[in-house]
Amino acid sequence: MTSPQWRRSLHRAITFTSVSLGMILGGCSNVITTDYEATALVTYTWQVEYAPNPDKPIRNRREQFASTSLANRNGVRPLDAVSGPDNQGLWWPAVPPRPTIDEMEDRRRSSDEEMRSPQLIRSVDYTITYDANGQRVTAPTNHSVYRQVVRAHADQRPLELTVAPNERFVTKADPR
Repeated sequence: MTSPQWRRSLHRAITFTSVSLGMILGGCSNVITTDYEATALVTYTWQVEYAPNPDKPIRNRREQFASTSLANRNGVRPLDAVSGPDNQGLWWPAVPPRPTIDEMEDRRRSSDEEMRSPQLIRSVDYTITYDANGQRVTAPTNHSVYRQVVRAHADQRPLELTVAPNERFVTKADPR
């Protein structure tokens, strides 16, 4: 191996070792808590896709119109829920008004831009709020963690939360 190749190999090995060690040392942490809340913010949003003139090299774009949201807390039916629970255990708000043709045409950028039919988009943002060392922390999570917290909350059981570095994401919730 020549000197420049050897240096590149050594540099790669040192970089790999540094990154691996950083991941191990800065890995997930566990928090045991008895004070927690699971929230799923569900949203309906009307969206219309606009396609430019086929002769122009411009990508399609999407415009959002009316939306409605509803916060699900600990799996309990919210007062404003219109439907649910769905197959994910979530309650949903009333569907917002569909955009009118006038509203959709007003968002066109040019007269040759083609409008697609409005689509009703459903989205969900999951968060967990918990007490950690006397501080209230809210972190995003996913559906399976949300469901674990909902089940534990119904039984009033303590939870062991696995939190990603810098308390940015709750990756796991285990009842104690």
